[in-house]
Amino acid sequence: MSKTRFVITGLLFLVVTLSGFGQEKQPNIIFIISDSHRSEALGVAGNSFVQTPHLNQLAQEGVRFENAYVTTAICTGSRASFFTGQYMSRHGIEDFATDFSEEALLETYPLVLKKGGYKISLIGNWGIGKNPPVSHFDHWDSKIPWRTTSGLHQTDNIVQKAVNYLDKYQSEAPFFLSLGFSAAHEIDPTKDKPATYDVQERYLPLYENIEIPFPETVAPEYWDNFPDFFRTDKNIARSRWQGFFSSAELFQKNAKNYYRMVTGLDDAVGTIMQKLKELGIDENTIVIYTSDHGFSLGEHGLMGKWYPFEASIRVPLIIYDPRNLESNGKATEKIALNIDLGPTILKLADLEIPKCMQGIDLLEMISSNKKRLDRKEFFYEHEFLGSPQLLKSQAVIRKDIKYIYYPEHDYEVLYDLKNDPNETVNVVNSPGYARKVKNLRTSLRNLKQSVK
Repeated sequence: MSKTRFVITGLLFLVVTLSGFGQEKQPNIIFIISDSHRSEALGVAGNSFVQTPHLNQLAQEGVRFENAYVTTAICTGSRASFFTGQYMSRHGIEDFATDFSEEALLETYPLVLKKGGYKISLIGNWGIGKNPPVSHFDHWDSKIPWRTTSGLHQTDNIVQKAVNYLDKYQSEAPFFLSLGFSAAHEIDPTKDKPATYDVQERYLPLYENIEIPFPETVAPEYWDNFPDFFRTDKNIARSRWQGFFSSAELFQKNAKNYYRMVTGLDDAVGTIMQKLKELGIDENTIVIYTSDHGFSLGEHGLMGKWYPFEASIRVPLIIYDPRNLESNGKATEKIALNIDLGPTILKLADLEIPKCMQGIDLLEMISSNKKRLDRKEFFYEHEFLGSPQLLKSQAVIRKDIKYIYYPEHDYEVLYDLKNDPNETVNVVNSPGYARKVKNLRTSLRNLKQSVK
């Protein structure tokens, strides 16, 4: 090799080396979205009997958000809020038939990740519209039944597919993997079959010898206190309750099955974490766990979600970033919302957040003292179906108080959460709360406009 050629080669090597100096590799990201996992169904959250060792460990090694909420408690609308970083009032997905427009889809966080160099994949539930964006993803596998013909449960099937995906991943590009579980949702009823839980057989012995505590508001008086337009068997949350929680025996049977499915989800997380370690990619893979909404296990004489009660709108939220030793191991009481996950994921990937997103970067929220990031209240909305099946509702929610408005009936509810965390008494007409009611009415009008 001539001296000139040797010098040129050396200079090229130096340029390439310096151009990469200080640049950290973008992290892999796994976003796990379960269904109907209420926030209290977690050992680390204080539940004394539910077995969730893997999620407990994830929380202890990551960041757990103690006040995480959804802005609409219905599968499709909430999942759309995850992907867009927007309130339902802006993304417009109010039912199970509406798809994202192409323009809106391109500004969802997975497509922004793809533009930023990620390989993006989805396994499990997409849950939005009739025409999923299969062609935009590098890997797509969403049609996964509750049971295969051989009897494989959906939770186990999704985990198996996720493990296979990780084993076979060869690209130098970072990956984003969305895992959408249907557990711990019940199987919806049909004309021929009532709603039921489908639990993996190995979990059936769990919780068999304990009595699940009954919620305070399971007593008939709390259902009886609702106004006539709410207190009807046409209310889907009440009709579902009839078949699941209307007796002590039914409550014990179905509450145990619910928590068994939660433990199945926990084991799924454990399997995925173990696979990351086996492959040696655990130190550069972020794992996020949450749910599309909570779930009422008989509270207020109801089953399901939809309404802005605490059981329905609170969800577990854990962000584990092995690179962020400073924040890991923390729990925060600051309010986090489903609309925050898109912006947070993009910031973790060091990508720009689209201006149309309404959420915030949660990790900046907990690491800074910026007042604009410390929410004091948020807007809740539910529009699907309407009265009497599922009443439309709006709410202003703060950590210490909640104002609910049912627009179809011009009816107001106020719960003093500080003194009444189980939402037992509507104090909207109590003289001592008149000033707060006036203030919250104004907040509702303002928030409703601001989220559009």
